[in-house]
Amino acid sequence: MAIITGIDIGTHSVRAVICETTDGGLPRILGRGKSESRGLRHGYIINVADATRSVRAAIEEAERMANTRIRDAFVSVGGVGLEGVTTQGAAIISRADSEITEHDVERALRAAEQDLPQAANKRILHTIPVEFKIDGKRVYGRPAGMKGLKLEATTLLITSLEQHLGDLIRAVEEADIEVLDVTASPLAASYVSLTKAQRMAGCVLANIGAETISVMVFEDGIPISLEVFPVGSTDITNDIALGLKIPLEEAEMVKLGKGAHQFPKKRLSEIVETRLDDMFQLVVAHLKKIGKNELLPAGIVLTGGGSGIETIEDFARGAMRLPSKVPAVTLDAPDEPRGAKPGRDTTWFVAYGLCVWGASSDRSGRPQGEKIGARIKRVFREMAKQLLP
Repeated sequence: MAIITGIDIGTHSVRAVICETTDGGLPRILGRGKSESRGLRHGYIINVADATRSVRAAIEEAERMANTRIRDAFVSVGGVGLEGVTTQGAAIISRADSEITEHDVERALRAAEQDLPQAANKRILHTIPVEFKIDGKRVYGRPAGMKGLKLEATTLLITSLEQHLGDLIRAVEEADIEVLDVTASPLAASYVSLTKAQRMAGCVLANIGAETISVMVFEDGIPISLEVFPVGSTDITNDIALGLKIPLEEAEMVKLGKGAHQFPKKRLSEIVETRLDDMFQLVVAHLKKIGKNELLPAGIVLTGGGSGIETIEDFARGAMRLPSKVPAVTLDAPDEPRGAKPGRDTTWFVAYGLCVWGASSDRSGRPQGEKIGARIKRVFREMAKQLLP
């Protein structure tokens, strides 16, 4: 059994989950910790020292619950610096018998990476093969082993601002934790919140954070699009505070349905629904842009702190004209009473998803001292082979 740790550094809070691997099953949670985020804005770090203290506080709480010390972790990257771009690349087949090799596939993917527009200040986190064509005809499954003259690859490149990524790694390492690998937050959350059937049929995963909404679209089992919007559940809290003339702390509780009966129901609904409408119109606009509006049978799956709003499932269903669901999954640690956390609390999905991702990634055979930038791109390549239809 091995110990795996996931650290999710969000704008509202830092969450750490410590797990142990199991034989053939999902990692078992040993401990988890949470601290208030400091030094972040819209998901990016503006003060490394403050962010480091927040990371350390969350780690120490998780270590106390798990009764173990950790030295390394998998870390998520989110915020407005995260971006998904669709690119194309091609490679001429090198073998005389026209058989496509893994080397040809790698060359096509590298060519797609070089097609990244406005590449300055960006670091590629994941290169996800979306579609392959051989001599202009789409192929299903792995192209290696087939024959043709030209291999074309369509990919989804998930990138992060290089400075943001560097600050994130620095904040964790200054908390005396080695960063093993980094993955995009929506991707980490998908390992917990989505079923294989949802991925295959087509769905949109919307993580409503404090200051951002990240949207990842899945189809045929793989991510095909990613977008992050600079608006989040904090905007709803602020609207409630202004509209009802109450303190922010009370507005946050009212947003989650606690004490809401003290205020006019109609007025409160108007405030919340006006902001939610703005948010979901952004999601609808993105789906229209990629040609998937009202065309995802598995609908929209809602996670993040904003998914705790009592009426959000019904509102999302009406606004997007799609099935809507908040996953009812409870992630308990051994020392917690079963069900101590509400089933609708999806705020731990990213941190736990990092542990699932870390447990399933093959990190054997890597040279010691390999740079984090090389490891970041490599891991999803390994997993993408399993995701291809």
